[in-house]
Amino acid sequence: MTLTTPALLFPAISLLLLAYTNRFLVLAQLIRELNEREGEQVRKLVVRQIANLKKRIVLIRSMQAYGVLSFLLCTLSMFFLFLQWELAGQLSFAASLVALLLSLALSLYEIQISCDAINIELESMQDRKEH
Repeated sequence: MTLTTPALLFPAISLLLLAYTNRFLVLAQLIRELNEREGEQVRKLVVRQIANLKKRIVLIRSMQAYGVLSFLLCTLSMFFLFLQWELAGQLSFAASLVALLLSLALSLYEIQISCDAINIELESMQDRKEH
C-alpha cells in the first residue's frame, strides 16, 4: 500500500462532510421556521415533526462524527505510511473505511427519516383538503 491510497479518500470525505453540513444547516433553518410559524400553539402534526427533527439532528451529528473520524484515521494512515509503518498504516486505513461505512449507513437511515417527514407533510395537506 502506498501513501497515495488513503489520499484518494480525501476529496470524497471532504465532499461528504460538506453535504452533511448542508443537511444540518437546512434542518436548523427548518426548525427555526417551524418555531416562528407555530409560536405557542403547537399542532398535533407539528409534534410528530418535532420528534422526527430531533432524531434527524442526532443522526446528522453522528454522521458528521464518523465522517471526521474517517478523515482523521485516513490522515493517520498516511502519516504511518510516510514513516514506513506499513501495518499501522493499513490498519488505520481499514478503520477509516469502517468509519466511513458507518457514516454512510447513518446517512441512508437519515434519508429514510427525511422521507417520513415529507409523508407527514403530505398527510397534513391531505387533511386540509378533506376539511
